[in-house]
Amino acid sequence: MKGLNRLYKIAASVFYIGYFPVAPGTIGSLAALFLYFFIKDNPYLMGIIIVVCLILGLATSGKAERLFNRKDAHEIVIDEFTGMLVALFLLPAGIGYVISAFLLFRFFDIVKPSPINKLEKLSGSLGVMLDDIAAGIYTNLILQIVCRIF
Repeated sequence: MKGLNRLYKIAASVFYIGYFPVAPGTIGSLAALFLYFFIKDNPYLMGIIIVVCLILGLATSGKAERLFNRKDAHEIVIDEFTGMLVALFLLPAGIGYVISAFLLFRFFDIVKPSPINKLEKLSGSLGVMLDDIAAGIYTNLILQIVCRIF
């Protein structure tokens, strides 16, 4: 059981990124940008990675909450990591879009406008993951509109 608990922590913290002492959610989002630059030119691979991260997050974040003994513990960053990838999915890979996506995603993740704030209140893995997925979707939709207009 101890080894399994360790795996939950590794996955939920994205290989211990969540243990960063300052702004671990922001660091988790930045880590997703690092991965993004390797997969940005392959939308199929990016889609698969998003689905894998979502499944992994749903499978581990609720258990990690119990291990850390608090709701949406700051060590859990797989939600920000996955949400950031959602924010960038199928957008042009230009630096302006990447920076805009990062800033908008962090804004939505921190401010949590409705219904994101309601999703956060769900229990377990759903509450951890879905608010960040929604923040990623909000971000992506806004930038898709900007992309189509300009």
